[in-house]
Amino acid sequence: MKHISIRLFVLFLFLAAIVSPQVMAEEPHKHGEKEKFNAGEMIMHHVADGHEWHFATIGHTHISIPLPVIIYDESKGFKVFSSSHFYHSEDGTYEGYKLEHEHITALDGSHVKDFSITKNVASLILSFVLLLTIFLTVAKSYKERTGKSPKGLQSVLEPIIIFIRDEVAKSNIGEKHYRRFTPYLLTLFFFIWINNLLGLLPGGANLTGNIAVTMTLAVITFIVVNFNGKSTYWTHIFAMPGVPKWMLIILTPVEIVGLFMKPFSLMVRLFANITAGHIILLSFLSMIFIFESLAVSPAVAIFSTFINLIELLVAALQAYIFTVLTASYIGAAVEEHHH
Repeated sequence: MKHISIRLFVLFLFLAAIVSPQVMAEEPHKHGEKEKFNAGEMIMHHVADGHEWHFATIGHTHISIPLPVIIYDESKGFKVFSSSHFYHSEDGTYEGYKLEHEHITALDGSHVKDFSITKNVASLILSFVLLLTIFLTVAKSYKERTGKSPKGLQSVLEPIIIFIRDEVAKSNIGEKHYRRFTPYLLTLFFFIWINNLLGLLPGGANLTGNIAVTMTLAVITFIVVNFNGKSTYWTHIFAMPGVPKWMLIILTPVEIVGLFMKPFSLMVRLFANITAGHIILLSFLSMIFIFESLAVSPAVAIFSTFINLIELLVAALQAYIFTVLTASYIGAAVEEHHH
């Protein structure tokens, strides 16, 4: 009941954040009255992808980095230009193209394919460079300090690396096969964890809260699991020794559905938890502008700090859950047959 009450309370806050400003916006504006704050629009803007990297707004000044727009027009070929042309235009158009709700369309109706470097893509590149720098530094430290105690960044990451190797890979996959899959599991854990943390920074991109990113991670896991499946793994799905043949008509389709439900659950779990965390935090912050009073600021600051601390825990927890479930699926696929 306690958890249900908390979820209902959070849901109420989120609905209030979205509905209240919309209801107020329906009232006729008096002459000279400033536009009402739209919390729903603000929240969706922060959790969604974009063609510019927006960090903050101070007064009427937007602090953002324009990103390159790369589109292919069937009639005009490739076009490359800065997204600032869209955002600085009064009607959101530039050279016959329009940016509306972060979708680019051609004004003449021709088909346009968007290959732009969006905020999530830029964040992905940033996390790639960051991870590469971190682990090349750690690898260099291991090479130079062979036989010595770890130092610096190596000493920080070594306990985590050993934990993933011993408690996740070895315990779920087994002594015989765990070494083959440990690099993948380490990459998976640190990629998700680092991007979860980057998403908590002011102006950070919601990369692991993007369904396309979590789907890609889930598809890679699906390929790794099923391409390494032993004969006993596939026999359990299609033959099931000891089970009457007439029952296979029911059980085999269930097992096949289970093959796809596992990566699907990985995809949805990570996407939903990370996105929900951002929405809850932004909903709390929106209350200051919804009530248009600084009186609620202390309470909002306390709750926001509390949620931020929880999100730091969730960032590591979701990376761990995704990694340990992947390891358990791999372990089931490569498990040797026991008589």
